[in-house]
Amino acid sequence: MKQFSYNKFLILLIVIGLVASLFINVQRHQVEVANNSIELIVDYEDLVTLAECEGVPVSEVMAQAKEAGITSLAVYETTFKKLNVNGKTTAINGSDVLTNYQTGALTDPNWRQLVENGTIKGTDIYVTGHHQQTFKEVHEDLIRRLGKDRVQELKVGNETVLAVKANFESFEKMDLGMPTDEMKAVNDGGFYVLARPTNYRSCTKDDVDAFFKRIDDYKVSGIVFSGSQTLGAPDNSEYMAEKMAQRNLTLGMIEGVTQLQFFPQDGMLDIAKANDYHSARLYSIPKDEQKKMKIGDCVERWSNTDAERNIRFNLLKIFDKPAPGMNLLETNMTYFGTVRDRLVADGFTIGKAGVFEHFYPASWVRALVMLGVAAACVLYLSLVIPGLGNKYIYGLLLLGAVVLAGPVLMGHGNKIRIVAALASANVFPAIAVIWQLDRFRSKEPGEKTSLSKIILTGMWSLFACGALSYIGASYLSGSLADTEYLLEVNIFRGIKLTFILPIILVAIAFMQRFDLFDGKMDDTEGFLNQFYRIMDMPVKVKTLIALFLVLVAGIVFVARSGHTMGMPVSATELKFRAFLEQALYARPRSKELLIGHPAFMLAVLAWFKKWPTMVLFVLVLIATIGQGSMVETFAHMRSPIFMSFARGIGGIVLGAVIGAICMVFVQLWSKYVSPKLSPNK
Repeated sequence: MKQFSYNKFLILLIVIGLVASLFINVQRHQVEVANNSIELIVDYEDLVTLAECEGVPVSEVMAQAKEAGITSLAVYETTFKKLNVNGKTTAINGSDVLTNYQTGALTDPNWRQLVENGTIKGTDIYVTGHHQQTFKEVHEDLIRRLGKDRVQELKVGNETVLAVKANFESFEKMDLGMPTDEMKAVNDGGFYVLARPTNYRSCTKDDVDAFFKRIDDYKVSGIVFSGSQTLGAPDNSEYMAEKMAQRNLTLGMIEGVTQLQFFPQDGMLDIAKANDYHSARLYSIPKDEQKKMKIGDCVERWSNTDAERNIRFNLLKIFDKPAPGMNLLETNMTYFGTVRDRLVADGFTIGKAGVFEHFYPASWVRALVMLGVAAACVLYLSLVIPGLGNKYIYGLLLLGAVVLAGPVLMGHGNKIRIVAALASANVFPAIAVIWQLDRFRSKEPGEKTSLSKIILTGMWSLFACGALSYIGASYLSGSLADTEYLLEVNIFRGIKLTFILPIILVAIAFMQRFDLFDGKMDDTEGFLNQFYRIMDMPVKVKTLIALFLVLVAGIVFVARSGHTMGMPVSATELKFRAFLEQALYARPRSKELLIGHPAFMLAVLAWFKKWPTMVLFVLVLIATIGQGSMVETFAHMRSPIFMSFARGIGGIVLGAVIGAICMVFVQLWSKYVSPKLSPNK
């Protein structure tokens, strides 16, 4: 029997690195727990629309929204489309003025005189004001967006009229700065303003200053930019960040549609970095999706979203149709209040959006983590290469330490940290499974071991294997954890590889220990020889079909993981997931609960019952899926580390129970059903 030794010095380095990673992860947990304030937001325009639909004063709707827990109202830049509706400013085409003159509808002698002396141009747009402050703000912003040469003042009697050279359709939709009347109404209603500005063309520092001058008299909680650019981009993003920092304003970063990183806005990451990531993630249920959801579904979505993805700006959209037994106003106020109550029950506080404190662990602590990763990689090599000498082990260790720990000690190493995280996610689950294989290899299975003892042995082995895999999870988190990863400004990009590589690593180790063809444990041919034999085997059509099915299963396995490939999930599974989410603190992952951990238990049964080695091989590889998934969960750095930990614990406990049930069914089948199906009977 080939012997593989577990080098004690390498294990010592792994333990030291584990302690360092745990130190980092305790800090991370404290940072995450401290960031528990959620800002509940509704668009100011949505509340106005709701008031109009119900025939209720806007002030009354705002009062009810305040009572229901809404803390802030999002205020967007005004447009002439809105101003024409509220009557505070009016824009009219010059061609319409000329038409009214020709038909006699233009009766004002001052306007008629302008037409007659040729001042009125059919291609210009004429802006009149009926609210002094609004007209002043519109005038200022038009000059900033179009230039003085395209905005001319005219005197019509005692009134000032703006003659603007622009296309009317585009002009109606043009953003015209933050409306002070709306911001005042929001503050008067007891809410914070969440400002939603757009950028200026060739934005200058003076444009940035003008924006802040407009909002400085009001209570503003944060800024979430509208459009594809942030205010100040591309040249004055740092200046914008400086002005935000002076006012302690939080940057809202809109989560991307794939739930990964953010909606692309030029300059957003520059502002976030310059402002030391005084930022929070924003999410809003898509309007088209919300139409198909009930209030309870939306509440559940918000609960899961805030807990699992560190969302701190909740932008709630109103329902367009009333729920049964309620009018539209009651429906939305019930929705707002239920969201608030659920989040408070979940342990969150309602107020201004929380932000992560400055969190960048000390370089020397992170370097110890890197050293432990290097030791784990060398340990794996020693477990698949029989007789690997100490000079090679320590030579590889030194090389790994220089490559991984060196850049971190020098204050860099962002890319090498990803390499270390990738190694942790793949090597530690493999070592955990290999250790279990070596434990079982060290003793022959008993001929008459009871099923209850096999089940207990399987559970104990699964928990021990999971504990070792969690070492890899601690290393992965310790390699990456900082404010940028918690916000998901940076992400771990090796997730897809972690679904496959641990299986390959375990397969190599298995074939170094077992002979797949005759089941011998002694004098195995080793991985390469067995691999060549597999490549030379004649293949039957049924084998090709089986391999094709395995390939399809693998594609589905990888595609269903993550958010970017669009692999659909059945309605039954969605209901099962919803049940687990409500029943448990954190829903276990299906690949652990239903696949990996039950396969581990069956692999233990296969060992004790001396099933064919090929069957044991397949079960061990499937079991590795569960171990790798436990570690890979921690690669989603936006999820709180305690939630990732609880998710894995729930999966391993329930998976062990499901696996035990599977073992009982297999035993009953082999005892009572299989003999009757045997052709010899």
